[in-house]
Parts: sequence; structure tokens; C-alpha cells
Amino acid sequence: MSDAAQPTAAEVRAAAEAIKTALDRHLAAVERRSGEDDPAVLEAFNQLAAAAEVYDELLYDRYDEVTPFEIPGAEELPPYAGPEEPHAISVLIRRDYAVAEPQRLLAQAQRVEAAEYSAAGGLAEDAGGTVPGALGILFGEFEPDEIASRHKEFGLEEGDSTLWVTATDEAPEAGEWLETPFEHVDPQQIVCRFDVSAVFDEEDDEGDEDEEGAGDDEGDGEEADEDEDLEFVEDEALEPLDSDK
Repeated sequence: MSDAAQPTAAEVRAAAEAIKTALDRHLAAVERRSGEDDPAVLEAFNQLAAAAEVYDELLYDRYDEVTPFEIPGAEELPPYAGPEEPHAISVLIRRDYAVAEPQRLLAQAQRVEAAEYSAAGGLAEDAGGTVPGALGILFGEFEPDEIASRHKEFGLEEGDSTLWVTATDEAPEAGEWLETPFEHVDPQQIVCRFDVSAVFDEEDDEGDEDEEGAGDDEGDGEEADEDEDLEFVEDEALEPLDSDK
């Protein structure tokens, strides 16, 4: 990069101030968060990631220096070029789960299956005797959001998830996209995107391990720390089935 194209020291300083402002906003959003997936926190996170990226680039261009900042999953979207007043939106959601407890999954599906056939006056056909069959029963009986909030009851373990909101001038024709629901997404039509991943916690976990190691060297609080790591989960009974569903 030529000297003429290099950012000025004032521009680098302004980018550093922008990070400070973004940090304050992020902390304020976290302190006021209303739930695990509070959109205000996610928005503040993205703003902080963008500010850190700008500062990192300017710092390198001006001083050939780098920062320790690494914001996983903070891939910047291209500028929004969709309609200013969209008449329709599409919400694309992907949630990944690990089948952590297959027997629990099978048991819950068999309970649903037995109740359904009992209400209908027939005998169960044991479609829930396999994991694919059990998944079909449970996802057919419960809404995806309910499964997300009760995933431990169904023997599932949360993985990564992402939510995209895209804008269009008009809604597609009925049945038009059902064969390929997630193809042909124009990045410039994405209004907002929210990602949730265990990757975001890796650096925090590394910091916690360092703190625990320091505590072990001192020999204090070991027993208390072990007690804090214990987690007891009480199973909740499934809600009454809706026979009209």
C-alpha cells in the first residue's frame, strides 16, 4: 500500500474510539438482556465485531501492527441492497442437534405414539422403535421452537444454529420453493443474521481453565469449585397432547 493510501493516525484513533463505544453498548445490552437469544445482545455483538475488524485493518495499514481480537462467526454481510419497503420476508432457520440419549428419544416418541393410538382407539404400530421413526413422531407432534426449548427432555444436545431474515418485493407462489427451501439466497437481500455456536465460548472456557489452574496452585477452594460444577436436572412431564393437532 502506498503512503498516499494509508489511513491517517486520526482515522486509526477514531476507529479505536469506535471500539470503546461498541464495548460500552455491548456491555449495556448484556446487562439488560431478556433471554438467551436477546436480539439486542446479538446486534451489539455484531457491531462490536465490525468495529474491531475496522480497527484491526486500519492499525495494520498504518503501523503494520495487529490486534489479538478474533470474533468467530462474525462474517460481514455485503451491504443490503433489497427493497427499502419489502412486502414480504423469509425467515431461514437451521438448528443442529446431537442425539445424545437415543433411549430417552425413543421413550418419549413411544409415549406420544401410545397416546395418539389410545385416543384413536387403535393399537400402536411401534413406528417410534427406531431413531429416525422417533424423530419423525416428535417433530410431527411438537413445534420446532418447543423442541428447541425442551431438547434435553427428548435426549437431544444443542449444536450450532443460525437465523437469517431475507426481504423480497413480493411473496413467492404457494409451493414454489418447497423442493429447495434454502437455495438461491441472495446475500444482499439479507436484512439481518443471528448465529449461535459453541465456538463463541471457546476463548472464555480457556480463560476459566487458567483461573482454575491458578486456584489449584494456591490450594484453596477446590472442594467448592467441584460442587459448583455439579448440575442436577429434573425431568419435566410432557404436556397433555392436543388431540386436534
